[in-house]
Amino acid sequence: MNMKIENQKVVSATYELYINGENGAEELMEKATEEAPLVWCQGEGMMLPAFEAQMEGKEPGDNFDFVLAAQDAYGEYLEEGLMELPKTMFFNGDGEFDDERVYVGAIVPMNTVDGQIVKAQVCEITDDQVTIDLNHPYAGEDLHFKGVILAIRDVTEGELKAIRHPKHGCGGCGGGCGKKKGEGCEGCGGCGGCN
Repeated sequence: MNMKIENQKVVSATYELYINGENGAEELMEKATEEAPLVWCQGEGMMLPAFEAQMEGKEPGDNFDFVLAAQDAYGEYLEEGLMELPKTMFFNGDGEFDDERVYVGAIVPMNTVDGQIVKAQVCEITDDQVTIDLNHPYAGEDLHFKGVILAIRDVTEGELKAIRHPKHGCGGCGGGCGKKKGEGCEGCGGCGGCN
């Protein structure tokens, strides 16, 4: 009996992602092949919830072909996602504008007021400002997915811990000593990130 896609199953699949182009015809935006498949753990927030809902119950060998409306994908495009920031925010340690990292089209990490890191695309650079776009590149787009489920397997405890605690993939200090975050890593050869 084949496994079915359900929570805490690791799934690999081929896929093609299309969006509507300016001329109305679909354009291929992303592709995963059998040699380099898309891999995710169902139910762990790695994929869009509406994508996972479409995958639920599928088995290896099953084809899929569905469209996620923009509101079920990355939402509508919001004009307030465009921000003009002082160019000085993008200076490097030498007090110079970091033109190796910040250029039109670049994706740069930005901190929100509550400390979250979000990715922003650089849209324009002037003498004193940088315009960034905080909208997801596919905001406002309906997403058309086509593909095939290649394999499904149970997730391992190590994988689950790494997914849920990316800074401490082992769930502890990283040395395999069994200590938990905050207990210190001295003597166990861990990463030291708990201290």
